[in-house]
Amino acid sequence: MAWPVQFLCKTLCTVGLVLLYYVFSIGITFYNKWLMQDFHYPLFMTLVHLLINFCLSALTRQAMQCRTRKPRVMLSWRDYLCKIAPTALATALDIGLSNWSFLFITISLYTMTKSSAVLFILFFSLVFKLEEPNPFLILVVLLISSGLFMFTFQSTQFNLEGFILVLLASFLGGIRWTLTQVLMQKAELGLQNPIDTMYHLQPLMFMGLFPLFLYNEGLSLSTSEKLFRVSELSPLLYSLFTLSIGGSLAFGLGFAEFLLVSRTSSLTLSISGIFKEVCTLLLAARLGDKMNAMNWLGFVVCLSGISLHVGLKTYYSKNKSSSLRQLSSKSPELELPLLRQNEVKDEDSTADEYNDEDEEQEIMLH
Repeated sequence: MAWPVQFLCKTLCTVGLVLLYYVFSIGITFYNKWLMQDFHYPLFMTLVHLLINFCLSALTRQAMQCRTRKPRVMLSWRDYLCKIAPTALATALDIGLSNWSFLFITISLYTMTKSSAVLFILFFSLVFKLEEPNPFLILVVLLISSGLFMFTFQSTQFNLEGFILVLLASFLGGIRWTLTQVLMQKAELGLQNPIDTMYHLQPLMFMGLFPLFLYNEGLSLSTSEKLFRVSELSPLLYSLFTLSIGGSLAFGLGFAEFLLVSRTSSLTLSISGIFKEVCTLLLAARLGDKMNAMNWLGFVVCLSGISLHVGLKTYYSKNKSSSLRQLSSKSPELELPLLRQNEVKDEDSTADEYNDEDEEQEIMLH
């Protein structure tokens, strides 16, 4: 009787975490689009979000430190500037250009074009050797790219400038997530916790995006009645309040992704992301985005490619992990040649058969 109750509790917990992820992810997309209709300063909005994320991640780190009574990781300036800066710059430009595109395109076109980030993530994963080449990846590329073409073909609400911005953001997103994976896998940095990663990324992201903000929005914002030339206090407070809501949603999204992955798996996050795209597109269609049959067909084809990619990653990761478990459980002596490598160097071999066995076991490990 205890097993069904435990299974039910785990299922309810997973569903709750997925819904929390949906609320923040879908919420920030529609919220930013709504805000851009009246507040035409997407880069400034992104800078405010980064500032809020830094403050909230710093408070969260402090709370975690008080609870665990263990100091949080703090990188040296050398590691910070050499290893964190590339990831921070790619992340800042990805988010900034994505928010910028909301001035020109609909949510449906943004959602579909942003899905092409899988192609760039796949490309840079192969470049950095985080993923092994596979013939099925060609089919994934064909499905996603053809689906994107079908979605944008004869679209009544297509905007070239916004499309290029999102496509460039997707390209930078491929660099961003690949570098983030490399960053979090480096054990010596100690950034396995996303809260620590967010804390270290935000300042460099702010500094990386600030010059672009000054060039594109600095002069117009300084003369705008939204912030610096307000005649009354209430419009200023309203603008700051609406910007802070977006920053809180951005932090909540990162935290929800962390909870979902830590309590379930990255596969759950990937599958949830696929259905999130469906929910976003359906909601956008109900709120006024115009889509024809060709657009919907392109969306289905693109989702098929993303689903195939998720399925392939799951299949090969399970095979890899199962083969490693079989290798480690085949013989407990398999680890001995590696553990005793330094000791054997100082000792003479006592028998040829033992040396032959050791060599065979080391070959099997490789």
